Amino acid sequence: MAKNDQPVIIKKVKKVSGHGGHHGGAWKIAYADFVTAMMAFFLLMWLLAVADQDVKRGIADYFNNPPVRLSLMGGKAVGEQTRPLPGGGEDLSRKEGEKRRGSDASPTDPIKAKEAARQAEREALEKLKERIAAAIDQIPSLQPYKGQLLLDLTSEGLRIQVVDQESRPMFDQGRTQLKPYAAEILRELAKLINATENKISISGHTDATAFVGGEAGYSNWELSNDRANAARRALVAGGLDPKRVMRVVGLADTVPLDRENPENPQNRRISIVVMNKDLEKAISAGEGEVHGAGADEGEGAAAEATEPAPDTANGAADEHAPGG
Repeated sequence: MAKNDQPVIIKKVKKVSGHGGHHGGAWKIAYADFVTAMMAFFLLMWLLAVADQDVKRGIADYFNNPPVRLSLMGGKAVGEQTRPLPGGGEDLSRKEGEKRRGSDASPTDPIKAKEAARQAEREALEKLKERIAAAIDQIPSLQPYKGQLLLDLTSEGLRIQVVDQESRPMFDQGRTQLKPYAAEILRELAKLINATENKISISGHTDATAFVGGEAGYSNWELSNDRANAARRALVAGGLDPKRVMRVVGLADTVPLDRENPENPQNRRISIVVMNKDLEKAISAGEGEVHGAGADEGEGAAAEATEPAPDTANGAADEHAPGG
């Protein structure tokens, strides 16, 4: 080799196959974010699909009234620290959650709530009265006795009175055995009373004719109670649940229907009261009457409350002299 010859250097460039080489892992993070966002989106769509209208309204209210606006406007739920979630519903496990303030909310005033319940119950008893009045016109077995059935609403509830007529008494004078047609009236009434869940009170009344003779101590008080108990048995025979009967009383002649003529046959009657809840609670509490109930029938002041008498009273009364 000549002295001036330079060595030849050959550079070889190694080409990398592929599409531009390695770009790092940034694309993986972007893809993961995209998948997470899509999953959250589809989860949101599913939640909206299964949510009821109350939940959707609550979500809309949240975005229409954000917390900043609530804090500026103030309100009962702002700053509430007695619950884990301020402003939450009364029970966080309930489906409906917190209800909005509005006319559909139940009354919070206990007095107003009680008055509303009483009004609703009175309307229900008024409808029962109308059904019974219509049934009297439609049921053939009751039509002949339409004049002997009296219906009215009192402070105790719906009162149904079956009164005597001179030519058609419920009982023979001084007796406690129901006439067949009187028993039929009570059996038909039992079917109508079963339309409600209210308990009933049964009162027996006599006229002012004195009950004399017979067994010592037996008077119109015992007679009226035995007749009320006979009416109870007839109602039960007609299908009335025995547990619905809450009170059986005999009032003798102390509460006449015709005060001007105490011996009027109409004073001999059976009074059935479909009681309201106030009277039921009063009797359960041992008070015996609701305030003001005495003005309707006088049962609170003059009644001699007794337990249902045994059936043997029928046989004893048959031997007594005539009375109310």
